[in-house]
Amino acid sequence: MSDQEHSGNIEPREPEKPPTSAQEESENTPAPKRELLPLPGLAAISFYLLVLAVVIIIGVVGGHYPALFLLLSVLLFAACGGLLMLFRWAWAMALAAVLMLGGYNVWIFSHMRMFPALIQGLLNLVFFFYLVRTEVREKLR
Repeated sequence: MSDQEHSGNIEPREPEKPPTSAQEESENTPAPKRELLPLPGLAAISFYLLVLAVVIIIGVVGGHYPALFLLLSVLLFAACGGLLMLFRWAWAMALAAVLMLGGYNVWIFSHMRMFPALIQGLLNLVFFFYLVRTEVREKLR
């Protein structure tokens, strides 16, 4: 016997066992970290929809828009929240909102020659092209 066994400093070790199933292997491997914001463009579009909803509410309160526009504001709020949670129905609502707003702004520019409407229409077009990318649609649930 060796000196270490006589002194009592050796602790018995359990033999190492290899994992027996795929489930045990997955339990031993650390879970991959989720990205905080996988699609930052969706956050920008959600913020844009939120700003539009707030502007509509302020316009209704100020008497510039009819009270029926509050329904549009509610839909924009729903699209904003759902888009941040990556829901497919919110993607469809945001896509429709961006497309209709872009068309409306281009129409305003063509009839009244208001340059800011053209800028906002082009911004909506950029948002539309971002939303229809396959990378964006694949991450929705």
